[in-house]
Amino acid sequence: MWNNPYALNLLSKLLCGMVAIAVLYAISLQLIKPPFFPIKEININVVRGEARSMALQNVTNEQIAKLVRNEINGNFISVNLAAVREAFVKLPWVREAKITREWPHGLNVTLEEHRALAYWGSQALVNTYGEVFRVSAEIDLPVFTGPNEASAHEVTRQYQRFNQILAPLQQKISELNLTSRYAWRIQLDTGTILELGRNETEERLARYVSVFNHSIAWLNQQEPLAYVDLRYPNGFAIRMPDTTPHVPRKSDARRET
Repeated sequence: MWNNPYALNLLSKLLCGMVAIAVLYAISLQLIKPPFFPIKEININVVRGEARSMALQNVTNEQIAKLVRNEINGNFISVNLAAVREAFVKLPWVREAKITREWPHGLNVTLEEHRALAYWGSQALVNTYGEVFRVSAEIDLPVFTGPNEASAHEVTRQYQRFNQILAPLQQKISELNLTSRYAWRIQLDTGTILELGRNETEERLARYVSVFNHSIAWLNQQEPLAYVDLRYPNGFAIRMPDTTPHVPRKSDARRET
């Protein structure tokens, strides 16, 4: 080989290339460490569903500043974006976070906050996606209950549908319960309890709405009804408030669930 100029030339180029790679590697190791390429800007963007918003509603500037001080390590090149995202998602009220770099010294942080729709029992909240999350809050919201947290999606979907059906009466749901037998019970903001059962629930509620102003409302003009059982195929049963005489009304057909 030593008498082969072609082989020697090739070996020389290979060695030079390896030296160049080693030098570049050493330089890159230095560049990814401070003080090179420091992160100087954190740009916070807020989204709500598909729309962009100008300001956060529940996450505070103090929380963000503390996170930036304690959780963002390294420089523009070495910062761990996945770790930064996890830190933001752990903030109360943050549903989702997306982190990207912006050359040469910035990070873009896009946050989506939970939009509370209801309480989940007494221990948590439900957002508009039907997801259960836990924060400390004092908000006037309806209460959802169900056999488990996974059922919050179904309860949320039915809440929106039931409210649409009740809209003509201007009655709103204050509590919505899905039992362990998957039967539905509504408590209205008037205090009236509507028993819907398991089957044809939307049709039963629509029947209640259709006859309310023509019959139910006339039974007691002073106080709301205490209870309406809609689990009958051709009618319903009513219980008046305890302060008034008991006036039952029910169909001849047997009750269903």
